[in-house]
Amino acid sequence: MAGLEDVRLRDPEPGDLGWIVERHGAVYAAEFGWNTEFEGLVARIVADFAEDHDPYLERVWIAELNGRRVGSVMCVRDDGAPGTARLRLLLVEPEGRGRGVGTLLVDTVVDFARSVGYRELVLWTNDVLLSARRRYERAGFALVAEKPHRSFGADLIGQDWRLPLQEHRPR
Repeated sequence: MAGLEDVRLRDPEPGDLGWIVERHGAVYAAEFGWNTEFEGLVARIVADFAEDHDPYLERVWIAELNGRRVGSVMCVRDDGAPGTARLRLLLVEPEGRGRGVGTLLVDTVVDFARSVGYRELVLWTNDVLLSARRRYERAGFALVAEKPHRSFGADLIGQDWRLPLQEHRPR
């Protein structure tokens, strides 16, 4: 069985951003019954990144195992909070799970955000995403708020998580 040493993180190439949208839609529909409203949200997030991002402060990583995409994650500026980065769209394909791919992706975002000078890293998720939440906790994120909502065809509890990084602001 391939291990974490066989996983390679890389920058996105043509087709990868569309893959992020498609796989989020398919995986979350299969595993949680979420509808296309979720895929639309993912498409907007990806489109916003593709159209306008600062390559110094914002990145996307694609995880590959034996040349096949098995995961992805984004780090973007939080426009509403100077000095804050947002971890977005963490995804690990079923074939990539249990190999440390999710932890590698989360740790990569934390290391990147810290290295470019963000003071804080935040994320929004839902309580049903147990594996992702465990990774966030292990990385040092703290749950700071929860709010029930109806989205993606399901009754969910949205969660805000925060990780302090440092005191100075990015450039």
